[in-house]
Amino acid sequence: MEFDRIHFYVENAVESRDWFVEKLGFKAIASQTTQHTHQEIINRGRVYFALSSPITSENFVADFLRIHPPGVGDVAFRVRDLDSVVARAAANGAEVLQPIQQNLQGLRWAKISGWGDISHTLVEKINDVQILYPNSQLSTDIVAIDHVVLNVAEDNLQSALNWYNQILEFQPQQNFEIQTDKSALRSQVMVDPDGGVKFPINEPASANSQIQEFLDANHGAGIQHIALRTENILDVVGDLRSRNLGFLRVPATYYSQMQTKALSYLPEVDWPKIQNYQILLDWQEMRPEAMLLQIFTKPIFPQPTVFFEFIERRVAWVNGKQMQAQGFGEGNFQALFEAVEREQMKRGSLSKN
Repeated sequence: MEFDRIHFYVENAVESRDWFVEKLGFKAIASQTTQHTHQEIINRGRVYFALSSPITSENFVADFLRIHPPGVGDVAFRVRDLDSVVARAAANGAEVLQPIQQNLQGLRWAKISGWGDISHTLVEKINDVQILYPNSQLSTDIVAIDHVVLNVAEDNLQSALNWYNQILEFQPQQNFEIQTDKSALRSQVMVDPDGGVKFPINEPASANSQIQEFLDANHGAGIQHIALRTENILDVVGDLRSRNLGFLRVPATYYSQMQTKALSYLPEVDWPKIQNYQILLDWQEMRPEAMLLQIFTKPIFPQPTVFFEFIERRVAWVNGKQMQAQGFGEGNFQALFEAVEREQMKRGSLSKN
């Protein structure tokens, strides 16, 4: 299984398309208008997004927006055997929102319910997505959707984990309990059996947790952030900063504490940009050269809901074998948590319990 695309439900798809093009460097590659909705397709590198807005009041986008602010309505997965995945999902309690369809190009897909009000489109894997979108941007600076994070209500984490295990056979990987003296969260990373999809799920562990702030602003569970993987985060972030995309700030003390150790494993030439761009660093002691580099944007909508992450998983040679940074660095997770707390304080939504 792999991520296929992320589908945003927004008030105005054309305006959202223009924002993604201007701020995130995506390319507009297709559009479609039906009786009830307008949709824009955009891509950067190997990542594809759909942006849909309602034309009438009677459609799935309008239904979503009556309850939630703009955000992610559907996370689509590419699967090898569509029939068996849909059959398993239906047998285990998922609602089949759209039965298996096939277009003139032979592409087959279906749609099932997800957690809360999100859905999951299941697309039978094809060899080259560019066949569908010949106008795609061919750059390779964004190579994949690395992971997508779901926020659920307090005490719903285990139920959500069980649901994704039963419906899509996701398996638990890392788990985290992140806290400061102000707030806390719990998180469990789920992965599909082939490891192509990473799907962390968070729940609040305090009343004023940033996860609870998201749930309040989103009017329920939903997708918190989408991580886009790159093989050169310095170039990508340099481009995004030149577009005035807003990122979460990292205090200078983070880099003064990190510098000596990081320079043992990093090319020295990278350090000034890492510090200037405010990129987070993490690594495992057993293979420190396989470093995890991450940066997080501010929320992309007026509400404190959806944001983006950019991530580079560096490669190291260990005992003659090529090893890539895996999983999620707890140090970076803690740094992200604290950065979001600082934004909460600016909004006045966080006070020490």
